[in-house]
Amino acid sequence: MYRPHPFSWVPGEGERHATTEERPPGGWPKGVEVPVLCGKQVEPVSSVEAWLWTTCTSCNVEAHEVAGVPLAGAR
Repeated sequence: MYRPHPFSWVPGEGERHATTEERPPGGWPKGVEVPVLCGKQVEPVSSVEAWLWTTCTSCNVEAHEVAGVPLAGAR
């Protein structure tokens, strides 16, 4: 599966989180908990609305670090 970044976004617990786990083809199975970059374990939510949730601030910082891309406005 094509993966443009070394992380994947995982909506769960009301926010979009990031994980370094590879997303299975077809999405995450129901009931699985995924370790995310902020240190939580979240159960992924599969809905159109979930992709519109705000991004977990800690996961965003860690995802930029993992990808080697500075945050906007960082010097």
